[in-house]
Amino acid sequence: MGVGVGQVMLVLLAACTVMPAKDPLLNICMDAKHHKTKPGPEGKLHDQCSPWKDNACCTANTSSEAHKDQSNLYNFNWNHCGVMPLKCKRHFIQDTCLYECSPNLGPWIDQVDSSWRRERILHVPLCKEDCEEWWEDCKDFLTCKENWHKGWNWATGTNRCPWGSMCRPFSEVFPRPKDLCEKIWSNSYKYTTERRGSGRCIQMWFDPAQGNPNVLVAKFYAWKKRNSPAEMENMTPEADKAVCALLWSVLVLLPLALVMLP
Repeated sequence: MGVGVGQVMLVLLAACTVMPAKDPLLNICMDAKHHKTKPGPEGKLHDQCSPWKDNACCTANTSSEAHKDQSNLYNFNWNHCGVMPLKCKRHFIQDTCLYECSPNLGPWIDQVDSSWRRERILHVPLCKEDCEEWWEDCKDFLTCKENWHKGWNWATGTNRCPWGSMCRPFSEVFPRPKDLCEKIWSNSYKYTTERRGSGRCIQMWFDPAQGNPNVLVAKFYAWKKRNSPAEMENMTPEADKAVCALLWSVLVLLPLALVMLP
């Protein structure tokens, strides 16, 4: 019977040790229009993109273009319904910096069949404060579209409102913060009630002096993707490691216990 228990323990330990040397969902860049093939230090990134300078998927030039009203990145014009207020525009700049520069979006990268990118992000869990502050600072600005990914009039080479559309306040087009964060970029983001610092949501805004909180968030969701829903219910990556450590301890003591059996 002791041999049978030992065999079971060995199988469980094997499950603990069969872990990828490098998680393919962590510290990676999207296969998209302006992203680098792999993340790395950039030395200096422009203004709002600077928090990612130590490990970035964007170049200095991309970070600079992200701050322009009509950049060469996508020929997208923020001012399609009048001049976008600075307090609103800073959120769109930060959104662009996160998208272009972050190496911590791996768990939400999705394949796409597009002429300008092979991958996108889908359902990234955005922190409650990031989404609500974005909506609050933009609610009085005007726009003519709910989904900014598609449906524009590109006849002039830059985005214009479709024929027959009207410019309306953000608060009418996006009645709630959830509507803004989830609809504006085709569900790239997912509204959550998780708060900054919880380790369960991606932050657009963070203080690099305190480290990048999205590293741990990506690790948590990468771990969730590797485990079944039943196992995830009351477990965390830390608890998972503790279980494996306990199994090792039991295996070490098992021979002694078998010797002492009558």
